[in-house]
Amino acid sequence: MKLRATFLMALRALRRNKMRTVLTMLGIIIGVAAVIAMVAIGNGATSQVEAQIAALGQNVVLVFAGSVNSGGVRAGWGNAGTLKIKDADSIKREIPDAVAVSPEVRTSCQVSADSQNWFTNVQGESPDYFSIRNWQFVEGTSFTDQDVRSSNKVAVIGGTIVAQLFDNDDPLGQILRVKGVPFTIVGVLEAKGLSVMGQDQDDVVIVPYTSAMKRLMGVTNLRTINIEAVSPDKIQAVQDQVGQLLRQKHKIQDDHDDDFTIHNQQEFTTAATATSRILTILVVSIASVSLLVGGIGIMNIMLVSVTERTREIGIRMAVGAHGRDILLQFLIEATSLSSMGGIIGIALGIGASKLLSLFAHWPTLVSPLSVVLSFMFSACVGIFFGFYPAKKAAALDPIEALRYE
Repeated sequence: MKLRATFLMALRALRRNKMRTVLTMLGIIIGVAAVIAMVAIGNGATSQVEAQIAALGQNVVLVFAGSVNSGGVRAGWGNAGTLKIKDADSIKREIPDAVAVSPEVRTSCQVSADSQNWFTNVQGESPDYFSIRNWQFVEGTSFTDQDVRSSNKVAVIGGTIVAQLFDNDDPLGQILRVKGVPFTIVGVLEAKGLSVMGQDQDDVVIVPYTSAMKRLMGVTNLRTINIEAVSPDKIQAVQDQVGQLLRQKHKIQDDHDDDFTIHNQQEFTTAATATSRILTILVVSIASVSLLVGGIGIMNIMLVSVTERTREIGIRMAVGAHGRDILLQFLIEATSLSSMGGIIGIALGIGASKLLSLFAHWPTLVSPLSVVLSFMFSACVGIFFGFYPAKKAAALDPIEALRYE
């Protein structure tokens, strides 16, 4: 009952100076709202990047040709020509947890259909590529293993190629010339939009890798080998097994560097989201300064309040109030200020994140943890910055306080 009476007394004191109370809470309100909105924007950006990477496929391990150290010079990914078709065959044959394997070569060139032409990316892949990348078809089907073995002139195209060369008409069965070589279109891929790097994933022509190597590029080396592990917990095991197998096949000595580079999709996800997380932490740290400024404002106002109410404190002590009662009253006032500011700030922060998502089309994701932590931090700010004024009020001498004018 005594605590309830003290709490009500503190609230009455705050209501006596409504404008001052609101202005004191403003720093807390702005700080909490800014923190929640910035965390929501950062979480939204991170989840969008993760979704884009997940759309490229699940449980993916990538083997890149290159990383050769020769005379102190290291060749980059895809430059050394160290991967062969037999390497991909060995991986598919000897690693049971690798459920799909697609050798890959790439080039960029002019393609044409009828009177239209377009400069685009051309990839040589196996039929497994579409399952590895979780890429569905809107029309037609994939080319087959027989097409790979026979180096047949068949192609699968993305939505951008359909729009640019066929004016969104049905392209199935039509001829697409790649470097002047006629390829029959057998499938159209589902649209994926922009990649994490901002590239149009639908601006692509995919043909059997043997056709690309023999008919378009005249090469015998692979750029990449795409591998799908059977489950997420097998990714690291597959990566290690592929490394050991390729070192054995390439006859690499123990004291020599690999002539290939292996990465998994989890590494790309971590790298891609690291920047957004760092920026989120930076922006949230800056926004948190508002909370500290608000805390200093609370301390300042509470010190002023102690001075203004010195006589009131003296009267309360004279009629039996103890120092701890005065301390508790001023602590409740300071904590109430910061807590109410925190609640209003939470509402504004969630509202701001929703408005940004609605009007600016920014992806936002409000984190319940950020809401809870923001409220707890705002309450702690009130306790921390309100303790000194409360202690000062509790330490007043009743006789001196009663004499104060």
